Amino acid sequence: MVERRPYSVLAVSKTEQLCNMLSDALPKDLFSRVVSASESGEARRRMTEMSDVDIVVINTPLPDDFGIELAVGIAARREIGVILIVKADIFEQVASKVEKYGIVTLKRPLSKNELYMAVRMLCAVRHRFEAYEREAVSLRAKMEEIRLVNRAKWLLMDRLKMSEPEAHRYVEKQAMDRCVKKAEVARSIIRAYEN
Repeated sequence: MVERRPYSVLAVSKTEQLCNMLSDALPKDLFSRVVSASESGEARRRMTEMSDVDIVVINTPLPDDFGIELAVGIAARREIGVILIVKADIFEQVASKVEKYGIVTLKRPLSKNELYMAVRMLCAVRHRFEAYEREAVSLRAKMEEIRLVNRAKWLLMDRLKMSEPEAHRYVEKQAMDRCVKKAEVARSIIRAYEN
């Protein structure tokens, strides 16, 4: 299991109340910092300055934008979790607009405990997503290695008239003898025989 660094939170609200609420509610050992922005323009600037934002909590409406456009833009960066807080009377309308982007919508009034629970649930989902992402990266690397090795074997079979088992064994033996990955051996074979 990969040890995760503490989460970083960006609170976007026209008042400091949300940032204070989050700072009070979130345990310091799991959440390294809570940074605030008072409008969407400032939030975008903070996002470019801070490379480690994990969760953004937006308390609508904002002075320069309601907050939906900001939330959708941030959610497009799939590694960042987004919570949108709205008035109870527009909750259904907003939630139906943004849930397809993976944005969690909460309605006001909101207790500190409800906010904490929502942030923790989002952390759990993000943690699981990160595990899937690591697995996907690993699978893509394995698929790329298989593709390269197959291409190299085809070249060995075509140019050196090896059989498929001979070509396979050649790539494996070269990788073992040189203490490198099969993909590296395959790349060198491809460079040698495709020119």
